[in-house]
Amino acid sequence: MDLNDPFEFLGVELSGRERRDAVLKVKAQLSENHGLLCFCKSWKSPLMWGHYADKHQGLCLGFDIGDDVIKGVDYVRSRLPWSEGLSQDFVQKLLFFKFSQWKYEEEYRLYCKLNEKDGDFYFAKFSSEMKLAQVIVGANSNVSRSQVVEALGDLSGDVEVFKARAAFKSFRIVRNRNESSWV
Repeated sequence: MDLNDPFEFLGVELSGRERRDAVLKVKAQLSENHGLLCFCKSWKSPLMWGHYADKHQGLCLGFDIGDDVIKGVDYVRSRLPWSEGLSQDFVQKLLFFKFSQWKYEEEYRLYCKLNEKDGDFYFAKFSSEMKLAQVIVGANSNVSRSQVVEALGDLSGDVEVFKARAAFKSFRIVRNRNESSWV
């Protein structure tokens, strides 16, 4: 229920009150026990860092995820036509599409059961199906290398850790190869 796109799960033609009520009811029911883990295909987009990593002060986590576990988002220019009833297939379709202006995200999603809650947030455990592979520290982040290694604990030897920076010749975020610039 708490996603940044106001059309999330509502990208279907909803001209009648009954349709709106039906879709909103299903959305609320799904949100009670399930959520979406959202991933981006590439960590190199300045927009993604600006929108989701607190203006490059945050971190990006890179995962190895099985293709059978994750599904790419379909980007559309117009709302889907109303389907008679909200079949399981149609509801599944609503979970995995967005308006085409979001295409820059190159989003992939994992629809999952809500389990562990810490404060206001739910978390999914790392597993063989969702293995942490990288921690990329934002260009404006004050997080030190030792803080990342300490937070990773036993995983630190298996996870690639590096700092990002703005590219010199293009509008991309790249790996900062100057290791001495990040303590």
